Amino acid sequence: MQVTYLSKVAAALFISLVVATGCTSYSAPSSASQENTADTTLAANPCASASPCASASPCAAPAAVETATAETIRYFVDDDNLAIRGTDPVAYFTQGGPVAGSADFTHTWNNATWQFSSAENRDLFASNPEQYAPQYGGFCAWAVSQGYTASIDPNAWKIVDGKLYLNYSRGVQRQWEQDIPGNVSRANANWPGVLADS
Repeated sequence: MQVTYLSKVAAALFISLVVATGCTSYSAPSSASQENTADTTLAANPCASASPCASASPCAAPAAVETATAETIRYFVDDDNLAIRGTDPVAYFTQGGPVAGSADFTHTWNNATWQFSSAENRDLFASNPEQYAPQYGGFCAWAVSQGYTASIDPNAWKIVDGKLYLNYSRGVQRQWEQDIPGNVSRANANWPGVLADS
């Protein structure tokens, strides 16, 4: 049932792309063939064989859809849906430490509300969120290295190789700092899989 629904969605997306690019040589599979889940993948994906409209590159669409869902990572937020408990993520890089954000300067990204101390910082973040957002969805870097998630204290932070890492507390941060390369390596291996367990 779920495979049939997903196949229908994939077929609809492809047909929309075909119409948008002006490629008319591909005809949609009949509803009878969509009900046959064994044949649906081939029927809904003309890229599995020769592309009928190679010049329009319709086969790039499924990869783009996949990437969009992979990039949507759940971020640690407080009860008000604020990332980093309302702290300006850009300030760690530009001012060398945590600075309280303001409700006057916000940006929504990855299902979290990010606050900033200035419009300039908000715009810097909006233009390249991955550069400023904390690693591991803003969860404690030590916890992720150990295979679970935990909240953070905005004052327990460190920038390593241009990336922001947060920890549960300064005490936990000292523990994490005893082997930063090893802890980062372990956390990278655990992320984002630990989200399924939290």
